[in-house]
Amino acid sequence: MLSDTNRQLRFLMALPTIRVFILSIALLAAGSCFAQEITPRAYWPAPKGTKLLVFAYGHQAGDVITAASLPVEGAESRSNSVILGYQTTLSLFGRSANLRFEIPIASGSTRANLEGLPVRRDVKGMGDIAATLSVNLLGAPSLSPEAFQSFRKQPRPILGLGIKIVAPTGQYDDDKLVNIGSNRWSARVRLGYIQPLTDRWVLELSAGTWFFQDNKDFVSGVREQKPVTAFDFSLIRRIRPGFWASLDGTHYIGGRTTVDDTINVDYQRNSRLGFSVAYPFANRHLWKFSFTNDIRTEFGGDYNTVTLSYAYRLR
Repeated sequence: MLSDTNRQLRFLMALPTIRVFILSIALLAAGSCFAQEITPRAYWPAPKGTKLLVFAYGHQAGDVITAASLPVEGAESRSNSVILGYQTTLSLFGRSANLRFEIPIASGSTRANLEGLPVRRDVKGMGDIAATLSVNLLGAPSLSPEAFQSFRKQPRPILGLGIKIVAPTGQYDDDKLVNIGSNRWSARVRLGYIQPLTDRWVLELSAGTWFFQDNKDFVSGVREQKPVTAFDFSLIRRIRPGFWASLDGTHYIGGRTTVDDTINVDYQRNSRLGFSVAYPFANRHLWKFSFTNDIRTEFGGDYNTVTLSYAYRLR
């Protein structure tokens, strides 16, 4: 026997206008918010052979902003995630490079009132595994520990290239609208530039684009998504070796989705602002805290995001 929520959802899916909306809000709530990532010091070099274990916890909560013409009230989403990561610094054609792997585990809840009827979806499970390779093209060759100490005292401008690939390994039910996994491959290509302003202040700028494979097992057909392009900045204050704070921002556009020739009203043109603080202790340990908040949301998630991470240097 169907629950009340399932009956309501079946009724709503039978209405063409409501059906398009549900698909739109589901796409906003499902999976990782890729374009919202802000990663200060992503291209900052480390000595060759440095290896890190990373444990991160993230909490995200807020509303889902939709088009005024859509029949929705009280759309909101909350999620908690844990990420286990490993990063190693290596030499790639003589240049300093970082290779990072991430395994996320997440739980979340998305709810809304559609035509006065409540719809809710709770999810829990493993997310999509990701791998990132970033290499410094100019300004930071592969560094020994001694050379790194010299670079830290007198940093130079750096141009870096990063490629991130996300595999469809996360929890996914093809008969559900909202899932943790995305059931598709995704990739981001990003250029980053680091400009030392003084011996204490550093400006980082980056631009990158996410590309998405089609999801052929979406609940209502084949889901396609246009690329999302993000422009990021971080103004970093170096306090002492390994101890720093930053003001961070991002603006991202694009991402309109189509489900079986139905174009969704979900083009994003949003901005976020936040800050990060990193504090090293006992030689091999590092705590990092980050907070971001939407300052402009035309369509999508109007979220507060809090992240606390711990890194242990194996070598």
